[in-house]
Amino acid sequence: MCSIMAYCREDAPREKFEQGFSRTVSRGPDDSRIIDTGAGLMGFHRLAIMGLTPDGMQPFSLGSDYIICNGEIYGFEKFRKALEGKYAFRSDSDCEVLLPLYKEYGTDMFAMLDAEFACVIYDGEKGKFVAARDPIGIRPLFYGYDETGAMIFASEAINLVGLTDKIMPFPPGCYFDGGKFVRYSDVTDVKEVSKDGVDEACRNIREKLVRGIEKRLVADAKVGFLLSGGLDSSLVCAVAAKESKAPIKTFSIGMSGDAIDLRYAREVADYIGSDHTEVIITKDDVISSLETVIRTLGTYDITTVRASIGMYLVCKAIHESTDIRVLLTGEISDELFGYKYTDFAPSAEEFQKEAQKRVRELYMYDVLRADRCISVNSLEARVPFGDLDFVKYVMSLDPKIKMNVYGKGKYLLRKAFEGDWLPYPILMREKAAFSDAVGHSMVDHLKEYANGYYTDKEYGERRARYAHARPFTKESLLYREIFEKYYPGQAEMIKDFWMPNKSWKGCDVDDPSARVLSNYGDSGK
Repeated sequence: MCSIMAYCREDAPREKFEQGFSRTVSRGPDDSRIIDTGAGLMGFHRLAIMGLTPDGMQPFSLGSDYIICNGEIYGFEKFRKALEGKYAFRSDSDCEVLLPLYKEYGTDMFAMLDAEFACVIYDGEKGKFVAARDPIGIRPLFYGYDETGAMIFASEAINLVGLTDKIMPFPPGCYFDGGKFVRYSDVTDVKEVSKDGVDEACRNIREKLVRGIEKRLVADAKVGFLLSGGLDSSLVCAVAAKESKAPIKTFSIGMSGDAIDLRYAREVADYIGSDHTEVIITKDDVISSLETVIRTLGTYDITTVRASIGMYLVCKAIHESTDIRVLLTGEISDELFGYKYTDFAPSAEEFQKEAQKRVRELYMYDVLRADRCISVNSLEARVPFGDLDFVKYVMSLDPKIKMNVYGKGKYLLRKAFEGDWLPYPILMREKAAFSDAVGHSMVDHLKEYANGYYTDKEYGERRARYAHARPFTKESLLYREIFEKYYPGQAEMIKDFWMPNKSWKGCDVDDPSARVLSNYGDSGK
């Protein structure tokens, strides 16, 4: 994980740039560099993952062109081999292939990449800046305009506070060129519905996910795994364990009193033979980390904040006690295969629309959480369920076979890995929300703390200050006020609160936790 920033103005104020850029040095603690292209400033904080020598330091240059990229370019070797006769490469960094690709293909190159990336290019020949972001938005990028109308790009919103009046997330699957955004990829746009039946779909799901995990194991730095004991992270760990010669290192977290997931994570770890570590947290850990987590996230969304506390604390422990640099996680499965609330989808068409919406908004919620909690601890997140080939395939499947018509949510994913991958009870375990499974008491402590923070009168008066995404509980008001402390007036960066689809029968609830749904059943037990 790295941090990038570009100020696209000849006389860009360097002191302000440096001040803003310094706020994300934890994303790239190995080395930092700021250059003046003559048309603007470009900065890079490096976390060395591929090509660990100093030659891999960015910005990379080629003639009068420069690039900064926070990314992993999977299969970059094929590009490098094809370009080697024409371009000289100085490092083993995967991102070094990007400027030669831009020279050859221009902005068409973005659609050619199998990657998680955010980048800014200065095209010296044409005297312009070009920026782009991966189709899901796994790697973060924000932008804004200064008082002169000049564009500023940065990895995190916190970099831009004080430099622009309005901070906006860079839209995933788009590039910016010539003053406009162009969509080069929409992974949710299904051109043709797959005719694959259940058995064929399950075989393809297994094969594509395995490939997606395999390619994310490649790193020059040490790799670890977050293991909640739920289906998604357990599958990632199980596949990785089969592919690795030595035991993989897995990590789980839970509340000291009622950690639901720890026993399941331990069962998976024992089954796959991983080197497993448990991190135990208390009420004091939860409350004392709340402000840091919200500042780190740049959001006030309830479910994102709740789920981030456990992830932030386990990543903090990994950073402080190991030399691991890369973490694989299980995000993006739910958006593709369904949440507990999508059991209430009234039709296959509505199920598919909800999946499309969730995937398009991932960059504001789950992948934002994974990126920030991991990167603030100087680690890199890799998300196998976000593999582009895998996502496009699952999105193309007939929603009739993805819906829960089997009496078990995410049935296709479970069936795809029947066999010796996981213990059968884990494979069929009902989904529990991560924030709940760390321990129901964690969310209860947060609610209790917020309810004691405001009187009813204070709550009514202070929530009325906000027109966009108005707080609707004392907990949500607390999160919003902490957010406003660090990101004043920037609430529109987040579209709205993550909630079940309230228009569906059974989903009109007042809390994002699946615990409030009538079908929660044995989840989280």
